[in-house]
This record gives sequence, structure tokens and C-alpha cells, in this order.
Amino acid sequence: MNFKVKKSEILFRGKVFDLKVDQIEYDSGNKGVRETAIHPGGAVAVPVMDNEKIIFVKQFRFPLQKTLLELPAGKLNKDEDPLLCAVRELEEETGYKAKKIERLGAICTTPGFCTEILHIYIAQELIPGNHNREEGELGMEIYEFTLDEIERKIKSGEIIDAKTICGIHLAKDYLK
Repeated sequence: MNFKVKKSEILFRGKVFDLKVDQIEYDSGNKGVRETAIHPGGAVAVPVMDNEKIIFVKQFRFPLQKTLLELPAGKLNKDEDPLLCAVRELEEETGYKAKKIERLGAICTTPGFCTEILHIYIAQELIPGNHNREEGELGMEIYEFTLDEIERKIKSGEIIDAKTICGIHLAKDYLK
């Protein structure tokens, strides 16, 4: 590192993330400011049906004011194991439980300003059940797509969610 942190403070504590602002000084003497969204991270499930279709959720995303097609995912609770988060979110959003769930990897979503790391899991041997959605997820819809359909939706811009695109990429390699 070619800088020192001169001052660091949390300007905002939120439900989803905190905002930290650091005043830095480079070795050259120049000063700078770094703003960081402190996020606990999350987990993503790639639910693969026995017929090889992948389950998606369609939900409204307030920051974008758009409805997106995504893989089921959610924020980690404090000190929560990402595997348990993936299991919880899969059932909460889709109603499915997985007899088999394996870690595929992790991604840094926006490392330029956010600490969020998402852990991606593939969920197989699915058992249908009842979802348990949170209030903001009540309008969520469930869809099933083949990998070919998903690829077309990514290329056409119908699927733009980064965690979903990464999760599908990792799942394709795993399923080969």
C-alpha cells in the first residue's frame, strides 16, 4: 500500500450496509477520500431440477426500479455460515429444499466500493415445499429455464444480474 489512513468513521449504519469514509494520505503527500459500503455478504443458490432446468425468481429491485430475473439469494445474518444462508434463501424464496448442495465459489460484487462477497452454491435433488417469503418478496414469481434459454436471456439483456450470470457460469462448469 502506498497510503496511510488518517481518519476513519462510519457515517451511516443501515439495515443492509454501513457507510465508512476514510481520509487517506498517499506516500507522495497527496490526500484522498475512500467511501466503502460495509456489507456482511450473502449466498446464492443455483437450484437445478431433475430435468436440468434451473429455477429463477423474478422480483422487483427498488434501487433499479426494475423487475429482474435472478437466482435465489440473500444477505448473511451476523456470523452466519454461507451454506446455511443458501439453504434458507432457497426455501424462503422458492419453497424448495435440496438433498444435495455444494459450494461452487465466491464473487466480490463491486470491490471498488463495497465489501460484499457472495458465496455461490449448486442445489440439486430438489424437494418442493412452501416458500416463506419476507414482506418485500411477496410479489416474487418462480420460473424454470434450460441452460440454453438462460444463455439467450443473458445475451439479449433480459438477465442482467451479476450474481446470476456468475452463478450460471460456475454451474455450467460443474454440470459438465
